[in-house]
Amino acid sequence: MAKTPVSFDLTGRVACVTGASSGLGRRSAIALAHAGARVVGVARRAEALRTLQDDLGSDRFAYVAADITDRDALPELVVQIAQAFGAPDILVQAAGVNTRQPADDVTQDGWDRTLAINLSAPFFMAQAMVPAMKTRGWGRIVNFASLQTTRAFRAGIAYGATKAGIGQLTRAMAEAWSADGINANAIGPGFFPTELTQPVFDDLDLAARNAAQTCIGRNGELDDIDGPLVFLCSDAAAYVTGQVLMVDGGFTAK
Repeated sequence: MAKTPVSFDLTGRVACVTGASSGLGRRSAIALAHAGARVVGVARRAEALRTLQDDLGSDRFAYVAADITDRDALPELVVQIAQAFGAPDILVQAAGVNTRQPADDVTQDGWDRTLAINLSAPFFMAQAMVPAMKTRGWGRIVNFASLQTTRAFRAGIAYGATKAGIGQLTRAMAEAWSADGINANAIGPGFFPTELTQPVFDDLDLAARNAAQTCIGRNGELDDIDGPLVFLCSDAAAYVTGQVLMVDGGFTAK
């Protein structure tokens, strides 16, 4: 008997994407919607989210303008996220900040803000959404890691600490929830042109050096994230959990 073909189709799934107003978060929302999911974007900038809704259509994309670091508001936020299409099956956590402070100049506010957005919010968002996934016996969590999950970059001590934490957080989520049908993985992007990396791409020599560091010989383009993300969110990744998939053109292979 022939086996059922591997499915990357997300029709019937509901996804929540944090950081959906720009960069890889916005691209993630687009990729999931094009794969068939109905998507709820969460970010602080309502106008940017509204523009994305205009592009994708309100039948495929809804949004909630909110601060994901506000833990007191998290229960209400989860309710708001579920209003458009129901409770999410998929949680993609792309919201992030990079203060780019050298170690000697790190401020308490910069440190605390970086940890709150990049590390604490992904855990508490997932913890709040997992119960609905457990009820259905199916869920996907995709966190955004980084080259700095395993490498130290200049002026990246706070950001790097959070992204190293994302690697372990992802493994711990997998250990905690995969037996309930909820797989947790992370994507580690290389250098992609986003608001977060704009200072890197503004330095043309640095951007060229980063491209040369990859095995492929170029920096990332936004649509390079589509396939890996859809894979990790689909039934095709049913036996993949607790992993950090580097989407970096081979940067970390060298």
